[in-house]
Amino acid sequence: MFIAHFGVALAAKPLAPRASLGTLFLAAQFLDLLWPTLLMAGVERVELAPGAHPPLAFVHYPVSHSLLAVAGWALALGATHFAWRRDARAAVVVGALVASHWMLDLVVHAPDLPLLPAGGPRVGLGLWTMPIAALAIELAIFAAGLAVYVRATRPAGRGGTAGLAGLAVFLGAIQLGNAFGPPPPSVAAVAWVGQAQWLLVLAAWWIDRHRVPSAAGAGAMRGAAA
Repeated sequence: MFIAHFGVALAAKPLAPRASLGTLFLAAQFLDLLWPTLLMAGVERVELAPGAHPPLAFVHYPVSHSLLAVAGWALALGATHFAWRRDARAAVVVGALVASHWMLDLVVHAPDLPLLPAGGPRVGLGLWTMPIAALAIELAIFAAGLAVYVRATRPAGRGGTAGLAGLAVFLGAIQLGNAFGPPPPSVAAVAWVGQAQWLLVLAAWWIDRHRVPSAAGAGAMRGAAA
């Protein structure tokens, strides 16, 4: 999963209208932001698997992607957001977005997602073996999330329009590149590209600063305050 995670983050904006889209992006993609750092540190391991889809074998990633660890990360990020913003509703959404990442990965991954940090059963429904179906589902989730975000907010200047359109096109291009492009040249390249996702978080934060609640979004904010 890649672009679908961002679609879920976009769709969460009406549920946490005071939270920045950058925060929602960070929460939804947190596991894949943590993972490349752990790869670089040698804590987790992936291998190239040319010819597979995707061309990677996720050998060992219990800290970032085991179900029990993910539950802990969800609680930690939700609690951190509450301590920072004192917004209980947004904190719950942030935690849920972290957990949503694992649930979406469960659909596409081969049985390589560990349930426990120490090992144990590995699960995955394997939709990646049907790449066209997986791509269609990811793009549909992203399109639906983008539609929700556009309905909940409106641009406050050209940055809010062009920036959002540019981000959507860029994410779509990455998704298509992942699906149809050449395999990565090395594990180090995988890790560095993964680290570059922090730029997407920054872009989402900037775009959200150039958009304001629409009539629908304002209603969500009143509901959150009630």
